[in-house]
Amino acid sequence: MFVQIIAWPHSTLRHQSKPIRRVDAELKQMVREMFDLMYAAKGIGLAANQVNLPLRLFVMNLESDPAKKELEQVFINPVISGPKGSAEAEEGCLSLPGLYGPVVRPKQVRITAYGLDGREIDMIATELLGRCVQHEVDHLDGMMFIDRMSAGAKADIADELYDFETVFNSQRSTGGIPNDTVLAEERKKWELKYC
Repeated sequence: MFVQIIAWPHSTLRHQSKPIRRVDAELKQMVREMFDLMYAAKGIGLAANQVNLPLRLFVMNLESDPAKKELEQVFINPVISGPKGSAEAEEGCLSLPGLYGPVVRPKQVRITAYGLDGREIDMIATELLGRCVQHEVDHLDGMMFIDRMSAGAKADIADELYDFETVFNSQRSTGGIPNDTVLAEERKKWELKYC
């Protein structure tokens, strides 16, 4: 169903995802395809809006190993609370492939969500897990890691961001990417079905 992970500055990356109210076989298949795309891109997390779905869910496997299915996690309607501490680390994003930058985030957060099986998830997340869940929840809120970079760090990647914009606009001008009105209509259909 999904052809690829969408790249910045695609408008769905700025869309605030809606909570999911139902899980069916089609949604489970979409989750499986999200894992496949994530593994192909050598990522450890992927939010639904990165595959043009306006739904509040993300997938994660911190080892990015498709052979380790037991490490796969699906977070539906995640909520982050109780931030503690502060730490800076380099982050990247599958929607900005090859681009990395320093991001300051809380060292520890609590995440609550539901799994694909309907069971409640409630955990304290630190280190890579904590950073990953915060990065993915940001996506669901329409934020990118570049939004959390300092002005100086963002200035350092201005040329790379311009290159992403140029490629995106070129693809849009040749019909490879629909206009924002069409994209909004596509998002609305998914929201009506699942939210």
